[in-house]
Amino acid sequence: MIGGLAVNHWAAEPMATADVDLVIATDRIEEAVSALSGAGFTAERFEWSINLKGRSKVSVLISSESFYHAFPARAVPADVHGILMRVASLDDTLQGKIKAWREIARRPSKRQKDVTDLMRLLEAHPHLNQHLPADVAQRLAQA
Repeated sequence: MIGGLAVNHWAAEPMATADVDLVIATDRIEEAVSALSGAGFTAERFEWSINLKGRSKVSVLISSESFYHAFPARAVPADVHGILMRVASLDDTLQGKIKAWREIARRPSKRQKDVTDLMRLLEAHPHLNQHLPADVAQRLAQA
């Protein structure tokens, strides 16, 4: 798991999120899509992700970006709302949020949530400040 739910795992307080962001081993993506489709999800494919929508407003996003390919090997087991999952490591979660914030094409509201997520990570783990690139540190100082 990456994205907002990974931040929720590492931050002190959870926040609501409308999607479950996942990275799945490349050779298992089609198996996962098939399983979710069998459970009633409808898949929409994009260049860097597969978005699956079910009956609720919560969607599942499977990232196929090469940036995330090594995340599963470093993921840690975690209890996420009573479900045992593997969550991106703290450093990978930070790097993923930095990458998301830097994507200028993202909606402004999404980028603002990325800033909030970064701040939540830093509040819970102050030592991460030393790993921030200058542009990110500057943006967070303005917030």
